[in-house]
Amino acid sequence: MTNDRLTVAVLGPGGVGGLLAALLSRAGHRVICLAGDETVRKLAADGIEVRSGHFGDFTARVEADTELRGPADVCLIAVKATALDAALERLPAKVLGEEGLIVPLLNGVEHPALLRERYRSEQVAPAVIRVESTRTAPGVIEHGSPFAEVDLTAETAPRARVEAFAGALEWAGVRARLQDGESATLWAKMSFLAPFALLTTRHGVPVGDVRTSHREELAALVEETAAVGRACGAPIDPATALARYDAFPAATKSSMQRDAEAGRALELDAIGGALLRAAERTGVPVPVAGELVRRLAPIAGTGN
Repeated sequence: MTNDRLTVAVLGPGGVGGLLAALLSRAGHRVICLAGDETVRKLAADGIEVRSGHFGDFTARVEADTELRGPADVCLIAVKATALDAALERLPAKVLGEEGLIVPLLNGVEHPALLRERYRSEQVAPAVIRVESTRTAPGVIEHGSPFAEVDLTAETAPRARVEAFAGALEWAGVRARLQDGESATLWAKMSFLAPFALLTTRHGVPVGDVRTSHREELAALVEETAAVGRACGAPIDPATALARYDAFPAATKSSMQRDAEAGRALELDAIGGALLRAAERTGVPVPVAGELVRRLAPIAGTGN
């Protein structure tokens, strides 16, 4: 495996984007973080500080700007779904160029279609990430999980270019795999994420309390989400999915729950809404999911 130097733009250097930006920079790549004025000033002056039991504590130097001003080999999109439309103004298609690979790491399953309307289909390579990582302040990242894993897809993008970026991630310490089947890959994560996000946010408790005090509701929601995922091409086993919740540290919170606690807008439409729309298209009944989305809707726009 080689580690040819890439120019990587990171749109949204928060918990996920900031961690990957720092790791790729430490591995020798040119990294340009795209963000608002305050974050840009902080990153340009001090870099990104990572605190991680897995990767160690370190500070990585990065470039920072409010928008992309030159071509990039790869652009990681790591903003919240609620901020996607506005954030894409920082990523002009004509500046990125026709060869720039766009790798979205957003929650949900509907964003690839939006990106393919805005950029060339051959540029878009959707991916999913499994990690617990939080931005505690501009340029400060707390990585809490003993892993960081990325599954990439190349359904419309050139496979060789996606493989090259997977190699860069591996070199940086991130487990990266190129998967066959974009829909199956996105739904494999969605099948875990939707119950986790909806239930921790609805009840205001971490996953340990969800799997004990709300076990029946969790099991029912896992069944519903798995059924929708299977209808969308992902071979999801509900028993295996339920076991993943049992293996998680009890104090783990979802990002949607953290957003609700902080009074931020929730990714309810990107997660719960997308689940309900897919269920309607495929004819899968999802009464538990429907009720949870209905109860969370009043706080979705403004948090608590």
